[in-house]
Amino acid sequence: MKNIKNIIGSLAFLGAIASGCAELDQFPESTTSGGAVFNSENGLELYSTSFYNALPTAREIHSGDAMADYSARTQVPDFLRPGNFTPTQSSGWSWSELRNINFFLENNISEEINPATKNHYNALAKFFRAYFYFEKVKRFGDVPWINKTMDVNDPDLFNGRDSRTLVMDSVLRDLDYAIENIQTTDDESRSLITKNVVLGFKSRICLFEGTFRKYHTNYDLTASADQWLSEAADAAGQVINSGDFSLYQGAGEDLSYRSLFISEKPLSQEVMLSVVIDPALSVFHDANWWWTSSTYGSRVSLTRDFVRTYLNTDGFPFTNLSGHETMTFMEETKGRDKRLQQTIRMADYTRTNAGAVLPAPPVFSYTYTGYQPIKWTLDDMYYDGGSRNINSVSIMRYAEILLNYAEAKAELGSLDADGWAMTIGALRERAGIKGNLSLPTTIDPYLQQTYFPEINDPVLLEVRRERGIELVFEGFRFYDLVRWKKGELMEMPWNGFYVPELNTPIDLNEDGILDVAFFTSIPANPVDGVTYINVSQNIDSGVNPQQLSEENKGEIHWLDHQTREWEEKNYLYPIPENDLLMNPDLGQNPGW
Repeated sequence: MKNIKNIIGSLAFLGAIASGCAELDQFPESTTSGGAVFNSENGLELYSTSFYNALPTAREIHSGDAMADYSARTQVPDFLRPGNFTPTQSSGWSWSELRNINFFLENNISEEINPATKNHYNALAKFFRAYFYFEKVKRFGDVPWINKTMDVNDPDLFNGRDSRTLVMDSVLRDLDYAIENIQTTDDESRSLITKNVVLGFKSRICLFEGTFRKYHTNYDLTASADQWLSEAADAAGQVINSGDFSLYQGAGEDLSYRSLFISEKPLSQEVMLSVVIDPALSVFHDANWWWTSSTYGSRVSLTRDFVRTYLNTDGFPFTNLSGHETMTFMEETKGRDKRLQQTIRMADYTRTNAGAVLPAPPVFSYTYTGYQPIKWTLDDMYYDGGSRNINSVSIMRYAEILLNYAEAKAELGSLDADGWAMTIGALRERAGIKGNLSLPTTIDPYLQQTYFPEINDPVLLEVRRERGIELVFEGFRFYDLVRWKKGELMEMPWNGFYVPELNTPIDLNEDGILDVAFFTSIPANPVDGVTYINVSQNIDSGVNPQQLSEENKGEIHWLDHQTREWEEKNYLYPIPENDLLMNPDLGQNPGW
């Protein structure tokens, strides 16, 4: 029975006619209709909890930037290797969540329910439908707009895809309905969809769509870009003006930022929506395991090009400093934006093992570049093996809303001094930046030349800098590059810190203990406790994946010999091959 229903689901290209062992329009034998669900508020509430399965998991968030321009990792993703990714490998064309939502909307019509209550739960359903479609449009572009349940006899079952404009206009209508009708205004657990959360998502979605239309001129949608950007700014502005959230600063400039990612309970002052972890119910996640294991995760490390974008605490670019190109790790990490020390191992970072506090410099059995992340990891090594993490994982933070507002306004050319101070200025002050906090009037040549040579607006450049730094490793970067049409940044070298000479051990955290040395010939008298890294040109007649840029000195480089190539087609994923075979009228995305 289950296999038959799965076949039917595949034929329906929605992949959703069947789910598990029962269809969504079937009820237990003890109830002959949906009355038990749709005739009581408790029933509506119970049903609506199923919508939350659409939200990302803790793992999807904490590892969400494993494919980003600033992420050096164990292997080049197949998506970026010429010829290695095809429609056969593609995924994500699943529609079961949508059928669940549409079934609810079709059946939540009981006259026994108070209209406001009924509208509240319909609003929840429509929010999740908007979220569902946003994720589909991000990934595939044009998709079918479906606002009803289907069975195998539905005449629309094998329709083609609808236009991006139709789908996104429908998404916006659903969001506006949700904002108007959701009754939940506060939720201390930060696990429920509230009006402010919907407004936050609206700012996220409209910013994406507005910038996508602005920069992807081949879609001929630039005329409507400003409308979407205005919607983004307005939605973010409503959250800001509500006064319900503010930037968390309770742990001071040295720890407040990182506290947001290691706290067991969501810091509700700033966190708006979270994957809440509950040890009492044995609900954990695996961030420590993924981020500290040399075999389990992707060994993601930041690149030096990105680390250079962190400002000095005086508010001026690090790359303004004379001799910055050859500064060692110890030199370049001093006097920087305090978020850097809360994102990677440096300075006096320590970890505990069975109660003992241990120095914890970058470990080259994990990192490839020397910039080893700590953002989502707990400092107790107990959590390093398996799914043990007890820290909550934020899905949405107030900081993002400030960034959405600032970027939308900057794109519209209307971010003024007050708006800057309220958003970018406030974020930088929280990060310990003491000067140069006013609206920028000059361009940082490094930021422009390295990342955005086509942008000549110093305000927009600085907003993009801030977004990258504040939201690093929170799963935003890949689709930020997509909407800005900056996919070519995915080809940037995976570079690490500067090594001044070979065979000389380095004390990375300056605690008096030597940590790492780089060699091309194995030293005759290696120092105990030092990790030795081979950076010779060849290993066993192959290419050494880890080398120095100038052979005997220079930046660490990782996997330069493996081609990473961004093509126009990569801005969309291909429709999975099996789904296209089921319904050829879907058509394939260009280039695939």
